[in-house]
Formats: sequence, C-alpha cells, structure tokens
Amino acid sequence: MFAAILESGDLERLYTGLSLLVSAAAEGRPARGLATFGALGPLLDPQLRERALREAAHVTEAEREAFARTLAELRDAAAELPDCRIWACAAAVQATGADYATVSERLAGVTSTPQFLRDVEGAQLVVV
Repeated sequence: MFAAILESGDLERLYTGLSLLVSAAAEGRPARGLATFGALGPLLDPQLRERALREAAHVTEAEREAFARTLAELRDAAAELPDCRIWACAAAVQATGADYATVSERLAGVTSTPQFLRDVEGAQLVVV
C-alpha cells in the first residue's frame, strides 16, 4: 500500500502528491490519502483548473494550461480509480469550515489523522 498525507495548498506540491497516489493505484497498489489543512481547499474546489491557471507560481506561462488541466485530471482520476481513496482530515474540515456535503461528494469521507495512520499501518507513507 502507498499512502500520502496531502498537507500543502501549494498546487505544485498537490500535483506531486496526487501523481504519486494515482500512479500507485494505476499500477495495482492500494493508494490512500489524507487531505489536511492546506490541500483541502484545492481538492474541494470545483474550479481547480482555473485556480491552477492563476496560482501555479512555479510553472511557466507556456506550460500553465497543461499543468492546470493535468492537475484537475489527477484529482478526478484519484476519485475514479477503484483502489485510490482520499479522506478529509476531521480537524481540517472543522477548522477550515469546509462543507461536509462537498467533502462527502468529492472525497471518500472524513477521518482523523490517528485513524488514518492506523488504517495505513505498514504502508509506504509520504507527506506532501
């Protein structure tokens, strides 16, 4: 199993974390993610592609469209792959005021960090 704690709201870091999760799941490895404070907003944003066009600070103008499109596709792929699941951190949902209906629609649900760590025990774990 591969697991990632997606913490950063930096879109380039989020891209990396999603890419790791999607790649693992596409190769047949169970992939699990926990979206915490910084990553939660972008993951729930229905306008993620447009957001990436504006906020991808480290991406050149010539590559921004491809980056934005791929970031949105990675988020969608993570939601669609059968063995890739991303939960929202309960504390992050509460602290950021995220809408529970939106969280339930876009992510696998809400869980605590301690529960996530128990669920992925023994997995290769990264924090992005």
